[in-house]
Amino acid sequence: MATSLPVEVHSRKMRETERIADQLRRSFHGKSWHGPSVREVLAGVSAEQAATRVIPQAHTIWQIVLHITAWKSIVRARFLGEPGKKISPEEDWPPVGEASEQAWASALEMLEQAHRRLEEVIANFTDEKLDEPVAAGSPTAYILLHGIIQHDLYHAGQIALLKKQAGAA
Repeated sequence: MATSLPVEVHSRKMRETERIADQLRRSFHGKSWHGPSVREVLAGVSAEQAATRVIPQAHTIWQIVLHITAWKSIVRARFLGEPGKKISPEEDWPPVGEASEQAWASALEMLEQAHRRLEEVIANFTDEKLDEPVAAGSPTAYILLHGIIQHDLYHAGQIALLKKQAGAA
């Protein structure tokens, strides 16, 4: 079965940073040819589903959401000049805490805000700086930007598998 890829025509030549920002938007919001974006795969997930560990030794959907949020904030901070540093386990995988519908809605809103703030920083970034480290001890802007896109897609795939497993359980 053949699938068609979304086709968009751009009326002007895009800067490289605009292209990367477009890929970041697609990985998070949608219109991505690979499959569901982060937001699309999270649609309809309840707090109970998000908090349930459907695979022993694996993270829950909720833990993954907090992890994605953390890394969007870390990358943004590096773009704003915060030096690269070792990330603690608690920063990397923040604890879930209370597992209520209200707390889940809050976690999803924090994810949205972290993504929006990262997009705002990237919107003001220039192509000329892509090959430079964004902060001391940090990789180049190009590597960080593509890395956060890959991070979104990797975890969107994990969430999709966890949702399928939860449905089969």
